[in-house]
Amino acid sequence: MTIEFWIKAAQLVLSLSLLVFVHELGHFMFARLFKVRVDKFYLFFNWKFSLVKFKKIKGKWQVKFFSKNEEEHLQPLLDEDGNPKLNKKGEQIFVSASTEELPEGDWRKYPETTEWGIGWLPLGGYCKIAGMVDESMDMATMNSEPQDWEYRAKPAWQRLFIITGGVLMNFVTAIIVYSMMLFAWGKEELPMKNAYLGYDYCQTALNNGFKNGDKIISVDGEVVNFEKEVVEKIILEGKCNVLLHRENKDTLIVLPENFGEQMLSAEEIQLMAVRMPFVIDSVQGINTMLQSGDSIVGLNGQSMSSYSDLIEAFQSYKNEKVLISFVRSGELLHDSVLLDKNGKLGVIMKNPMVYFETIQREYGFFEAIPAGWNLCVETLGSYVKQFRLVFTKAGAKSLGGFAAIGNLFPSMWNWQIFWNMTAFLSLILAFMNILPIPVLDGGYVLFLLYEIITRKKPSERFMEVALNIGMFLLLALLIFANGNDVIRIFK
Repeated sequence: MTIEFWIKAAQLVLSLSLLVFVHELGHFMFARLFKVRVDKFYLFFNWKFSLVKFKKIKGKWQVKFFSKNEEEHLQPLLDEDGNPKLNKKGEQIFVSASTEELPEGDWRKYPETTEWGIGWLPLGGYCKIAGMVDESMDMATMNSEPQDWEYRAKPAWQRLFIITGGVLMNFVTAIIVYSMMLFAWGKEELPMKNAYLGYDYCQTALNNGFKNGDKIISVDGEVVNFEKEVVEKIILEGKCNVLLHRENKDTLIVLPENFGEQMLSAEEIQLMAVRMPFVIDSVQGINTMLQSGDSIVGLNGQSMSSYSDLIEAFQSYKNEKVLISFVRSGELLHDSVLLDKNGKLGVIMKNPMVYFETIQREYGFFEAIPAGWNLCVETLGSYVKQFRLVFTKAGAKSLGGFAAIGNLFPSMWNWQIFWNMTAFLSLILAFMNILPIPVLDGGYVLFLLYEIITRKKPSERFMEVALNIGMFLLLALLIFANGNDVIRIFK
Protein backbone atom coordinates (compact mmCIF):
# COMPACT_ATOMS: atom_id res chain seq x y z
CA MET A 1 0.00 0.00 0.00
CA THR A 2 1.25 3.47 -0.93
CA ILE A 3 2.05 6.33 1.41
CA GLU A 4 -0.93 8.21 -0.09
CA PHE A 5 -3.24 5.42 1.12
CA TRP A 6 -1.93 5.67 4.69
CA ILE A 7 -2.21 9.48 4.69
CA LYS A 8 -5.85 9.26 3.61
CA ALA A 9 -6.52 6.47 6.12
CA ALA A 10 -4.93 8.48 8.96
CA GLN A 11 -7.05 11.53 8.13
CA LEU A 12 -10.21 9.39 7.98
CA VAL A 13 -9.56 7.68 11.32
CA LEU A 14 -8.63 10.94 13.06
CA SER A 15 -11.65 12.79 11.68
CA LEU A 16 -14.16 10.04 12.51
CA SER A 17 -12.60 9.53 15.95
CA LEU A 18 -13.10 13.20 16.78
CA LEU A 19 -16.67 13.15 15.51
CA VAL A 20 -17.63 9.95 17.31
CA PHE A 21 -16.08 11.30 20.52
CA VAL A 22 -18.03 14.58 20.42
CA HIS A 23 -21.23 12.76 19.42
CA GLU A 24 -21.05 10.37 22.37
CA LEU A 25 -19.94 13.25 24.60
CA GLY A 26 -23.25 14.95 23.79
CA HIS A 27 -25.16 11.93 25.11
CA PHE A 28 -22.87 11.78 28.16
CA MET A 29 -23.22 15.46 29.08
CA PHE A 30 -27.02 15.44 29.07
CA ALA A 31 -27.12 12.11 30.90
CA ARG A 32 -24.95 13.47 33.70
CA LEU A 33 -26.90 16.76 33.69
CA PHE A 34 -30.04 14.80 34.57
CA LYS A 35 -28.15 12.59 37.08
CA VAL A 36 -28.22 9.45 34.95
CA ARG A 37 -25.30 7.06 35.36
CA VAL A 38 -23.09 6.34 32.37
CA ASP A 39 -21.63 2.85 32.73
CA LYS A 40 -19.03 3.08 29.94
CA PHE A 41 -17.64 5.65 27.51
CA TYR A 42 -15.42 4.16 24.81
CA LEU A 43 -13.63 5.48 21.77
CA PHE A 44 -13.46 2.56 19.30
CA PHE A 45 -15.08 -0.77 20.03
CA ASN A 46 -13.63 -3.05 22.69
CA TRP A 47 -14.86 -6.46 21.56
CA LYS A 48 -13.40 -9.05 23.99
CA PHE A 49 -10.79 -6.61 25.37
CA SER A 50 -9.73 -2.95 25.48
CA LEU A 51 -6.36 -1.30 24.83
CA VAL A 52 -6.69 0.87 27.91
CA LYS A 53 -9.43 1.71 30.38
CA PHE A 54 -9.60 3.87 33.48
CA LYS A 55 -12.10 4.55 36.24
CA LYS A 56 -12.27 6.83 39.26
CA ILE A 57 -12.67 4.75 42.43
CA LYS A 58 -12.86 6.36 45.86
CA GLY A 59 -11.51 9.61 44.45
CA LYS A 60 -8.48 8.04 42.70
CA TRP A 61 -8.03 7.07 39.06
CA GLN A 62 -7.16 3.46 38.28
CA VAL A 63 -5.86 2.29 34.90
CA LYS A 64 -5.75 -1.11 33.18
CA PHE A 65 -3.97 -1.92 29.91
CA PHE A 66 -4.96 -4.69 27.48
CA SER A 67 -7.67 -5.80 29.85
CA LYS A 68 -10.34 -8.41 29.07
CA ASN A 69 -13.94 -7.28 29.29
CA GLU A 70 -15.71 -8.25 32.50
CA GLU A 71 -19.10 -9.92 32.29
CA GLU A 72 -22.05 -8.27 33.96
CA HIS A 73 -22.56 -9.28 37.57
CA LEU A 74 -25.95 -11.05 37.37
CA GLN A 75 -28.14 -13.37 39.37
CA PRO A 76 -31.23 -15.41 38.39
CA LEU A 77 -34.62 -13.81 38.99
CA LEU A 78 -36.62 -16.02 41.39
CA ASP A 79 -40.34 -16.37 41.95
CA GLU A 80 -42.06 -16.44 45.37
CA ASP A 81 -41.11 -20.10 45.82
CA GLY A 82 -37.45 -19.47 45.04
CA ASN A 83 -37.58 -21.03 41.57
CA PRO A 84 -35.88 -19.36 38.57
CA LYS A 85 -38.28 -17.35 36.41
CA LEU A 86 -38.40 -18.03 32.68
CA ASN A 87 -39.30 -15.73 29.81
CA LYS A 88 -41.75 -16.54 27.00
CA LYS A 89 -39.01 -18.39 25.16
CA GLY A 90 -38.38 -20.64 28.15
CA GLU A 91 -35.06 -18.97 28.90
CA GLN A 92 -33.95 -18.18 32.44
CA ILE A 93 -34.26 -14.50 33.41
CA PHE A 94 -31.30 -12.74 35.00
CA VAL A 95 -31.12 -9.40 36.81
CA SER A 96 -28.27 -7.33 38.19
CA ALA A 97 -26.82 -8.78 41.38
CA SER A 98 -25.61 -6.94 44.47
CA THR A 99 -22.05 -5.72 44.13
CA GLU A 100 -21.26 -5.83 47.84
CA GLU A 101 -19.75 -9.34 47.74
CA LEU A 102 -17.38 -8.43 44.90
CA PRO A 103 -13.68 -8.03 45.84
CA GLU A 104 -12.13 -4.57 46.18
CA GLY A 105 -10.12 -4.84 42.94
CA ASP A 106 -13.24 -5.56 40.87
CA TRP A 107 -14.37 -2.40 39.08
CA ARG A 108 -17.94 -3.71 38.91
CA LYS A 109 -18.15 -2.99 42.64
CA TYR A 110 -18.33 0.75 41.81
CA PRO A 111 -21.09 1.21 39.19
CA GLU A 112 -21.68 4.82 40.20
CA THR A 113 -18.65 6.04 38.22
CA THR A 114 -18.01 5.80 34.48
CA GLU A 115 -15.51 3.40 32.96
CA TRP A 116 -13.59 5.28 30.25
CA GLY A 117 -11.59 3.42 27.62
CA ILE A 118 -10.14 2.99 24.16
CA GLY A 119 -10.98 -0.13 22.21
CA TRP A 120 -8.91 -1.79 19.50
CA LEU A 121 -11.44 -1.77 16.64
CA PRO A 122 -11.38 1.75 15.10
CA LEU A 123 -14.92 1.76 13.70
CA GLY A 124 -16.65 4.15 16.07
CA GLY A 125 -17.34 4.22 19.78
CA TYR A 126 -20.19 4.17 22.28
CA CYS A 127 -21.63 5.63 25.46
CA LYS A 128 -23.47 3.02 27.57
CA ILE A 129 -26.13 4.82 29.58
CA ALA A 130 -27.57 3.01 32.59
CA GLY A 131 -31.14 1.82 32.13
CA MET A 132 -31.32 2.59 28.42
CA VAL A 133 -32.86 -0.20 26.36
CA ASP A 134 -30.92 0.23 23.14
CA GLU A 135 -29.39 -1.91 20.42
CA SER A 136 -27.37 -3.80 23.05
CA MET A 137 -30.68 -5.15 24.40
CA ASP A 138 -29.52 -5.40 28.01
CA MET A 139 -32.00 -8.05 29.24
CA ALA A 140 -30.89 -7.67 32.86
CA THR A 141 -31.96 -4.04 32.70
CA MET A 142 -35.27 -4.88 31.04
CA ASN A 143 -36.11 -7.48 33.70
CA SER A 144 -35.43 -5.29 36.76
CA GLU A 145 -37.31 -2.39 38.31
CA PRO A 146 -36.23 1.12 37.16
CA GLN A 147 -33.85 2.92 39.53
CA ASP A 148 -33.73 6.69 40.10
CA TRP A 149 -30.33 6.94 38.44
CA GLU A 150 -31.41 5.11 35.27
CA TYR A 151 -32.35 6.60 31.92
CA ARG A 152 -35.72 4.81 31.81
CA ALA A 153 -36.73 6.33 35.17
CA LYS A 154 -36.44 9.89 33.87
CA PRO A 155 -39.33 11.89 32.35
CA ALA A 156 -39.68 11.80 28.56
CA TRP A 157 -38.47 15.37 28.02
CA GLN A 158 -35.17 14.63 29.80
CA ARG A 159 -34.71 11.42 27.81
CA LEU A 160 -35.34 13.42 24.63
CA PHE A 161 -32.42 15.75 25.46
CA ILE A 162 -30.17 12.79 26.28
CA ILE A 163 -30.98 11.12 22.94
CA THR A 164 -30.56 14.27 20.82
CA GLY A 165 -27.39 15.35 22.66
CA GLY A 166 -25.13 13.59 20.15
CA VAL A 167 -26.75 15.23 17.13
CA LEU A 168 -26.64 18.64 18.82
CA MET A 169 -22.94 18.23 19.60
CA ASN A 170 -22.15 17.27 16.00
CA PHE A 171 -24.00 20.32 14.73
CA VAL A 172 -22.26 22.60 17.24
CA THR A 173 -18.91 21.02 16.29
CA ALA A 174 -19.51 21.86 12.62
CA ILE A 175 -20.33 25.47 13.53
CA ILE A 176 -17.18 25.79 15.67
CA VAL A 177 -14.92 24.24 13.00
CA TYR A 178 -16.35 26.37 10.17
CA SER A 179 -16.10 29.50 12.33
CA MET A 180 -12.47 28.86 13.26
CA MET A 181 -11.60 28.07 9.63
CA LEU A 182 -13.06 31.41 8.53
CA PHE A 183 -11.19 33.14 11.36
CA ALA A 184 -7.88 31.45 10.47
CA TRP A 185 -7.99 31.38 6.67
CA GLY A 186 -10.83 33.65 5.64
CA LYS A 187 -12.85 32.86 2.55
CA GLU A 188 -11.65 33.21 -1.05
CA GLU A 189 -14.08 32.86 -3.93
CA LEU A 190 -13.79 33.33 -7.68
CA PRO A 191 -16.79 35.08 -9.27
CA MET A 192 -17.69 33.24 -12.47
CA LYS A 193 -17.52 36.45 -14.48
CA ASN A 194 -13.82 36.72 -13.57
CA ALA A 195 -12.98 33.26 -15.00
CA TYR A 196 -11.87 34.86 -18.27
CA LEU A 197 -11.11 31.54 -19.99
CA GLY A 198 -14.47 30.04 -19.03
CA TYR A 199 -14.92 26.54 -17.60
CA ASP A 200 -14.22 22.93 -18.48
CA TYR A 201 -17.19 20.59 -18.06
CA CYS A 202 -17.60 16.90 -17.28
CA GLN A 203 -18.43 14.51 -20.12
CA THR A 204 -22.09 14.27 -19.10
CA ALA A 205 -22.41 18.05 -19.38
CA LEU A 206 -20.65 18.02 -22.77
CA ASN A 207 -23.05 15.30 -23.95
CA ASN A 208 -25.98 17.53 -23.00
CA GLY A 209 -24.95 20.67 -24.85
CA PHE A 210 -22.18 22.35 -22.88
CA LYS A 211 -18.86 23.24 -24.51
CA ASN A 212 -15.55 23.80 -22.75
CA GLY A 213 -15.04 27.52 -22.38
CA ASP A 214 -18.72 28.30 -21.69
CA LYS A 215 -19.57 30.78 -18.94
CA ILE A 216 -22.91 30.23 -17.20
CA ILE A 217 -25.00 33.37 -16.72
CA SER A 218 -28.25 32.13 -15.20
CA VAL A 219 -30.24 28.98 -14.39
CA ASP A 220 -34.03 29.07 -14.81
CA GLY A 221 -33.80 32.84 -14.99
CA GLU A 222 -31.85 33.21 -11.73
CA VAL A 223 -28.44 34.88 -12.09
CA VAL A 224 -25.57 32.76 -10.72
CA ASN A 225 -22.34 34.29 -9.50
CA PHE A 226 -20.36 31.32 -8.15
CA GLU A 227 -19.80 27.66 -9.08
CA LYS A 228 -21.55 26.38 -5.94
CA GLU A 229 -24.75 28.17 -7.00
CA VAL A 230 -24.66 26.42 -10.38
CA VAL A 231 -24.12 23.00 -8.80
CA GLU A 232 -26.95 23.55 -6.32
CA LYS A 233 -29.47 24.68 -8.93
CA ILE A 234 -28.62 22.17 -11.68
CA ILE A 235 -27.71 19.02 -9.76
CA LEU A 236 -29.38 19.40 -6.38
CA GLU A 237 -32.55 21.24 -7.37
CA GLY A 238 -32.86 19.74 -10.87
CA LYS A 239 -33.32 23.04 -12.74
CA CYS A 240 -32.90 22.70 -16.49
CA ASN A 241 -32.77 26.01 -18.41
CA VAL A 242 -29.18 27.24 -18.55
CA LEU A 243 -28.25 30.54 -20.18
CA LEU A 244 -24.55 30.75 -20.97
CA HIS A 245 -22.08 32.95 -22.81
CA ARG A 246 -20.30 31.20 -25.69
CA GLU A 247 -18.11 32.70 -28.41
CA ASN A 248 -19.26 36.29 -27.77
CA LYS A 249 -22.98 35.51 -27.72
CA ASP A 250 -25.56 34.18 -25.27
CA THR A 251 -26.88 30.65 -25.78
CA LEU A 252 -29.70 28.77 -24.02
CA ILE A 253 -29.46 25.02 -23.43
CA VAL A 254 -32.12 22.83 -21.81
CA LEU A 255 -30.88 19.95 -19.67
CA PRO A 256 -32.84 16.73 -19.06
CA GLU A 257 -34.59 16.35 -15.71
CA ASN A 258 -32.38 13.38 -14.84
CA PHE A 259 -29.12 15.26 -15.45
CA GLY A 260 -27.95 14.67 -11.87
CA GLU A 261 -28.65 10.94 -12.17
CA GLN A 262 -26.69 10.84 -15.43
CA MET A 263 -23.67 12.31 -13.64
CA LEU A 264 -23.98 9.74 -10.85
CA SER A 265 -24.25 6.89 -13.37
CA ALA A 266 -21.07 8.14 -15.05
CA GLU A 267 -19.40 8.35 -11.61
CA GLU A 268 -18.55 12.00 -12.19
CA ILE A 269 -18.17 14.07 -9.04
CA GLN A 270 -17.40 17.49 -10.53
CA LEU A 271 -19.67 19.37 -12.91
CA MET A 272 -17.25 22.10 -13.88
CA ALA A 273 -13.73 23.40 -13.31
CA VAL A 274 -12.27 26.78 -14.10
CA ARG A 275 -10.02 26.86 -17.18
CA MET A 276 -6.51 27.86 -16.10
CA PRO A 277 -3.85 29.77 -18.02
CA PHE A 278 -0.58 27.88 -18.64
CA VAL A 279 1.99 30.12 -16.96
CA ILE A 280 5.45 28.65 -16.37
CA ASP A 281 6.97 28.71 -12.90
CA SER A 282 10.22 26.89 -13.72
CA VAL A 283 11.85 24.94 -16.57
CA GLN A 284 13.36 21.53 -15.80
CA GLY A 285 16.39 20.85 -17.97
CA ILE A 286 14.96 21.05 -21.49
CA ASN A 287 16.64 22.77 -24.43
CA THR A 288 14.28 25.70 -24.91
CA MET A 289 14.08 29.45 -24.63
CA LEU A 290 11.02 29.13 -22.33
CA GLN A 291 11.49 30.64 -18.88
CA SER A 292 9.63 31.47 -15.69
CA GLY A 293 6.70 33.82 -16.23
CA ASP A 294 6.05 32.84 -19.86
CA SER A 295 2.38 32.24 -20.67
CA ILE A 296 1.78 29.56 -23.33
CA VAL A 297 -0.98 30.61 -25.76
CA GLY A 298 -0.63 28.32 -28.78
CA LEU A 299 0.52 24.99 -30.20
CA ASN A 300 1.68 24.40 -33.80
CA GLY A 301 0.17 27.67 -34.95
CA GLN A 302 -3.22 27.05 -33.31
CA SER A 303 -4.41 29.42 -30.59
CA MET A 304 -4.70 27.47 -27.34
CA SER A 305 -4.33 29.22 -23.98
CA SER A 306 -6.08 26.84 -21.58
CA TYR A 307 -3.90 24.49 -19.53
CA SER A 308 -6.36 21.62 -19.95
CA ASP A 309 -6.50 22.02 -23.76
CA LEU A 310 -2.71 22.18 -24.05
CA ILE A 311 -2.14 19.11 -21.83
CA GLU A 312 -4.66 17.12 -23.91
CA ALA A 313 -3.09 18.27 -27.18
CA PHE A 314 0.43 17.36 -26.01
CA GLN A 315 -0.65 13.70 -25.80
CA SER A 316 -0.83 13.58 -29.59
CA TYR A 317 2.83 14.58 -29.97
CA LYS A 318 4.77 12.20 -27.70
CA ASN A 319 8.51 12.18 -28.59
CA GLU A 320 7.84 14.84 -31.23
CA LYS A 321 8.85 18.46 -31.72
CA VAL A 322 6.08 21.03 -31.42
CA LEU A 323 5.93 24.76 -31.99
CA ILE A 324 5.08 26.56 -28.76
CA SER A 325 3.66 30.08 -28.89
CA PHE A 326 4.02 32.10 -25.70
CA VAL A 327 3.74 35.61 -24.35
CA ARG A 328 6.61 37.26 -22.49
CA SER A 329 6.35 40.85 -21.25
CA GLY A 330 3.52 41.50 -23.70
CA GLU A 331 5.44 40.13 -26.73
CA LEU A 332 4.33 37.03 -28.67
CA LEU A 333 7.25 34.61 -29.20
CA HIS A 334 7.67 31.09 -30.61
CA ASP A 335 9.98 28.15 -29.90
CA SER A 336 10.32 24.57 -31.10
CA VAL A 337 10.35 22.08 -28.21
CA LEU A 338 10.72 18.28 -28.07
CA LEU A 339 8.06 16.64 -25.89
CA ASP A 340 9.09 13.58 -23.87
CA LYS A 341 7.72 10.03 -24.21
CA ASN A 342 4.76 10.92 -21.94
CA GLY A 343 3.84 14.02 -23.91
CA LYS A 344 5.19 16.31 -21.23
CA LEU A 345 6.76 19.71 -21.86
CA GLY A 346 9.17 19.57 -18.92
CA VAL A 347 8.02 22.65 -17.03
CA ILE A 348 6.31 23.35 -13.73
CA MET A 349 3.17 25.46 -13.80
CA LYS A 350 2.62 28.47 -11.56
CA ASN A 351 -0.35 28.60 -9.23
CA PRO A 352 -2.92 29.91 -11.72
CA MET A 353 -5.25 31.41 -9.09
CA VAL A 354 -2.96 34.43 -8.76
CA TYR A 355 -4.03 35.45 -12.27
CA PHE A 356 -7.73 35.60 -11.39
CA GLU A 357 -9.48 38.42 -9.59
CA THR A 358 -10.91 36.66 -6.55
CA ILE A 359 -12.92 37.93 -3.60
CA GLN A 360 -11.04 37.44 -0.33
CA ARG A 361 -13.00 37.99 2.88
CA GLU A 362 -11.24 38.09 6.25
CA TYR A 363 -13.15 37.52 9.49
CA GLY A 364 -12.53 38.73 13.01
CA PHE A 365 -13.18 36.28 15.83
CA PHE A 366 -16.71 37.52 16.57
CA GLU A 367 -17.53 37.94 12.87
CA ALA A 368 -16.50 34.36 12.18
CA ILE A 369 -19.11 32.85 14.52
CA PRO A 370 -22.30 33.98 12.68
CA ALA A 371 -20.50 33.39 9.37
CA GLY A 372 -19.70 29.84 10.52
CA TRP A 373 -23.36 29.35 11.44
CA ASN A 374 -24.46 30.51 7.98
CA LEU A 375 -21.93 28.26 6.25
CA CYS A 376 -23.08 25.34 8.39
CA VAL A 377 -26.75 25.90 7.49
CA GLU A 378 -25.94 26.33 3.77
CA THR A 379 -23.83 23.17 3.68
CA LEU A 380 -26.46 21.11 5.49
CA GLY A 381 -29.18 22.46 3.20
CA SER A 382 -27.21 21.46 0.12
CA TYR A 383 -26.60 17.98 1.52
CA VAL A 384 -30.29 17.48 2.30
CA LYS A 385 -31.19 18.51 -1.27
CA GLN A 386 -28.59 16.10 -2.62
CA PHE A 387 -30.02 13.31 -0.45
CA ARG A 388 -32.98 12.88 -2.82
CA LEU A 389 -30.61 11.43 -5.43
CA VAL A 390 -29.84 8.50 -3.08
CA PHE A 391 -33.29 7.09 -3.82
CA THR A 392 -32.61 6.83 -7.57
CA LYS A 393 -31.02 3.79 -9.20
CA ALA A 394 -27.86 5.75 -10.04
CA GLY A 395 -27.78 7.27 -6.55
CA ALA A 396 -27.95 3.85 -4.89
CA LYS A 397 -25.02 2.63 -6.98
CA SER A 398 -23.02 5.72 -6.04
CA LEU A 399 -23.33 5.06 -2.29
CA GLY A 400 -19.96 4.42 -0.69
CA GLY A 401 -18.57 3.19 2.61
CA PHE A 402 -15.34 3.88 4.45
CA ALA A 403 -13.21 3.74 1.29
CA ALA A 404 -15.38 6.33 -0.46
CA ILE A 405 -15.25 8.63 2.57
CA GLY A 406 -11.48 8.16 2.85
CA ASN A 407 -11.04 9.19 -0.79
CA LEU A 408 -12.63 12.54 0.00
CA PHE A 409 -9.43 13.43 1.86
CA PRO A 410 -6.33 14.54 -0.12
CA SER A 411 -3.32 12.27 -0.58
CA MET A 412 -1.11 14.91 1.08
CA TRP A 413 -1.87 16.22 4.56
CA ASN A 414 -3.60 19.59 4.41
CA TRP A 415 -5.07 20.96 7.64
CA GLN A 416 -7.48 23.33 5.91
CA ILE A 417 -8.98 20.53 3.82
CA PHE A 418 -8.94 18.17 6.83
CA TRP A 419 -10.97 20.54 9.00
CA ASN A 420 -13.33 21.38 6.15
CA MET A 421 -14.00 17.66 5.58
CA THR A 422 -14.37 17.08 9.34
CA ALA A 423 -17.01 19.81 9.61
CA PHE A 424 -18.83 18.38 6.57
CA LEU A 425 -18.75 14.82 7.98
CA SER A 426 -19.99 16.16 11.32
CA LEU A 427 -23.07 17.53 9.57
CA ILE A 428 -23.60 14.25 7.71
CA LEU A 429 -23.30 12.31 10.99
CA ALA A 430 -25.86 14.63 12.63
CA PHE A 431 -28.29 14.36 9.71
CA MET A 432 -28.00 10.60 9.31
CA ASN A 433 -28.40 10.01 13.05
CA ILE A 434 -31.60 12.05 13.27
CA LEU A 435 -33.33 9.98 10.56
CA PRO A 436 -36.37 8.19 12.08
CA ILE A 437 -34.85 4.71 11.88
CA PRO A 438 -34.79 2.43 14.95
CA VAL A 439 -31.25 2.06 16.39
CA LEU A 440 -30.38 5.59 15.20
CA ASP A 441 -31.03 8.55 17.50
CA GLY A 442 -33.93 9.64 15.29
CA GLY A 443 -35.68 6.33 15.92
CA TYR A 444 -35.56 6.88 19.69
CA VAL A 445 -36.80 10.45 19.18
CA LEU A 446 -39.79 9.03 17.30
CA PHE A 447 -40.58 6.66 20.19
CA LEU A 448 -40.25 9.47 22.73
CA LEU A 449 -42.51 11.81 20.75
CA TYR A 450 -45.10 9.01 20.65
CA GLU A 451 -44.78 8.67 24.42
CA ILE A 452 -45.10 12.43 24.99
CA ILE A 453 -48.20 12.66 22.77
CA THR A 454 -49.99 9.48 23.95
CA ARG A 455 -48.53 9.44 27.48
CA LYS A 456 -47.85 5.74 27.00
CA LYS A 457 -44.48 4.07 26.48
CA PRO A 458 -44.07 1.66 23.58
CA SER A 459 -44.07 -1.91 24.86
CA GLU A 460 -40.77 -3.68 25.46
CA ARG A 461 -41.74 -6.25 22.85
CA PHE A 462 -42.36 -3.51 20.29
CA MET A 463 -39.03 -1.88 21.15
CA GLU A 464 -37.22 -5.20 20.80
CA VAL A 465 -38.72 -5.91 17.36
CA ALA A 466 -38.22 -2.32 16.15
CA LEU A 467 -34.57 -2.27 17.23
CA ASN A 468 -33.90 -5.61 15.57
CA ILE A 469 -35.43 -4.34 12.33
CA GLY A 470 -33.42 -1.13 12.58
CA MET A 471 -30.21 -3.05 13.21
CA PHE A 472 -30.90 -5.26 10.18
CA LEU A 473 -31.52 -2.22 7.96
CA LEU A 474 -28.39 -0.47 9.21
CA LEU A 475 -26.17 -3.53 8.69
CA ALA A 476 -27.68 -4.06 5.22
CA LEU A 477 -26.91 -0.45 4.32
CA LEU A 478 -23.32 -0.75 5.60
CA ILE A 479 -22.77 -3.97 3.65
CA PHE A 480 -24.29 -2.45 0.49
CA ALA A 481 -22.27 0.80 0.71
CA ASN A 482 -18.96 -0.92 1.46
CA GLY A 483 -19.77 -3.55 -1.17
CA ASN A 484 -19.98 -0.74 -3.72
CA ASP A 485 -16.47 0.29 -2.64
CA VAL A 486 -15.16 -3.23 -3.30
CA ILE A 487 -16.83 -3.35 -6.71
CA ARG A 488 -15.21 -0.04 -7.68
CA ILE A 489 -11.78 -1.34 -6.66
CA PHE A 490 -12.04 -4.32 -9.01
CA LYS A 491 -13.63 -2.45 -11.91
